[in-house]
Amino acid sequence: MRVPATSANLGPGFDTLGLALSIYDELTVSELPAGELRIDVEGEGANDVPRDESNLVVQAIAYTFAAVDRPLPGLWLRARNVIPHGRGLGSSGAAVVSGILAAKGLLDGVVEIDDALLLRLATEMEGHPDNVAPALFGGLTIAWTDESGPLHKKLLVHRGVSPLVFVPGFTMSTSLARSLQPLQVPREDAVFNVSRSALLIAALTQSPELLMSATEDKLHQGYRAQAMPETDKLVRGLRAAGFAAVVSGAGPSVLVLADGPGQRLAAAELVAEITDTPWESHMLAVDFKGGTVREQAEDSP
Repeated sequence: MRVPATSANLGPGFDTLGLALSIYDELTVSELPAGELRIDVEGEGANDVPRDESNLVVQAIAYTFAAVDRPLPGLWLRARNVIPHGRGLGSSGAAVVSGILAAKGLLDGVVEIDDALLLRLATEMEGHPDNVAPALFGGLTIAWTDESGPLHKKLLVHRGVSPLVFVPGFTMSTSLARSLQPLQVPREDAVFNVSRSALLIAALTQSPELLMSATEDKLHQGYRAQAMPETDKLVRGLRAAGFAAVVSGAGPSVLVLADGPGQRLAAAELVAEITDTPWESHMLAVDFKGGTVREQAEDSP
């Protein structure tokens, strides 16, 4: 299976908006005799990812089997990770989604797991739906929760929108980033973000020329800036030059929503002038499929 990276918030859409991007983690899962577990990892986090039951993908598979009251088989996981860890590109959400989709595939023909259950299980594990919704379904997603649980609406992004991500060598803890935000914000800031979030939907789906105004935010990025000054410096520098730059998720990566390939190239060339910190640039597309699963011939461990 293949699951895309995601960028949440997109500036003003805190805990609500998410975008699937064309960087992918790939996972192959096979059944083993009950009680056995084998985990092979290459790529991102290969030296750090747990090889036991604490592995997040294993936890997500087990969580899904438990949710539908089925016994967990032994598992052989082969992961090829590309999504950077701890950089605000949805790596933990991708791991959760990979595990839940793997469980769906293993249970195919035994238990029906529909989209609503996929999103509910992923949200329960991740804590909020803004990353897991685009990882599951692709595209631009609006995610919210009501008395029935988490819900989402998938939207198609205007073909003129050209995402560009700058990834630094340092990481950022999502829990730390969240702890820096106040529990209450000024009413005028809340109203400001409501207007910008509404405008951002229009900008991403119909009018990319509005992206600069649409990506303004007063709810979270300013409060988190002290914990990642290099990220803040890059965002401010890019925006001063006319590029719609935002913190990707909880950071520290920076997402630029360019309104065309030419603007994207200009933004990439400008980074070295703004900061001395090395940033790896990724010129990406919007992923429209989300997580995908396919069967393949069984291998022997």
